[in-house]
Amino acid sequence: MVLAHINWLAVIAAALVPFAVGSLWYGPLFAKPWMALTGIKPGTPGQNSMPVTFGIAAVLNLITATSLAMFIGGGDWSFGLFAGFMAGFTFVAMAYGVTYAFESRPLKLWLINAGYNVVVFTLMGAVLGAWH
Repeated sequence: MVLAHINWLAVIAAALVPFAVGSLWYGPLFAKPWMALTGIKPGTPGQNSMPVTFGIAAVLNLITATSLAMFIGGGDWSFGLFAGFMAGFTFVAMAYGVTYAFESRPLKLWLINAGYNVVVFTLMGAVLGAWH
């Protein structure tokens, strides 16, 4: 698929999915165990300011959504859902798994972070497939 055939409004909508899911995933659902496993403390500033962090995330989400749109092509929502799930599970989650194994990171942290990406890719794929 060439870039000229991409529905850019769908890409933008799909790029917003990680923010919506992340606000729940790393908020009320898994904030406490994620912070405990990573050593992040509430209110402790990171290396970047929040606007910088969210700006970087937005750019990376746009790149991801564009790539996923090219991967899905003209498929419908169910193909997008399946393709997004497979990309999130087999590419992202398994790549995290290899890295986490070599870094001796806890299984629970892998489940939280990889699970987030599987859900995000699945929903992004559904959006892109439904709105191609």
